[in-house]
Amino acid sequence: MLSHNRGVQDMISSGIEVKVNRLESIVEQIGEAVLSTTETIERLADRLENLSCQVEAQGKQLQQQGYQIFALCDAVQSLAESQDDSLQKLTQLTQTLDKLTSLIQGVEEEE
Repeated sequence: MLSHNRGVQDMISSGIEVKVNRLESIVEQIGEAVLSTTETIERLADRLENLSCQVEAQGKQLQQQGYQIFALCDAVQSLAESQDDSLQKLTQLTQTLDKLTSLIQGVEEEE
C-alpha cells in the first residue's frame, strides 16, 4: 500500500510540477507582452512629443508670419497715404504752373 501511495504521490507531484511549469511559462509570456507593450507605448509617446514640438514650432512660425503680414499691411497703408499726399502736392504744383503759364502768356500778349 505504501508503494501505491508513493506512486500516487509521485503522479500528483509530477502533475503539480507540470502545472507550475505551465504557469511559469504563462507568466513569462505575460511579462514579455507587458515589456513589449511598454516599449511600444514609449515609442508612441516619443513620436507624440516630436509631433507636439513640430506643431508648436509651426504655430510660432504662423504667428511670426501674421506679425509680418500686419507690418506689411501697415507699410502699404503708409505708402498709400504718402502717395496720396504726393498726388495732392503734384496737383497743387500743376495748378500753380498753369496759373504761372497763363500769367506769362498774358504778359507776352500785352507786349
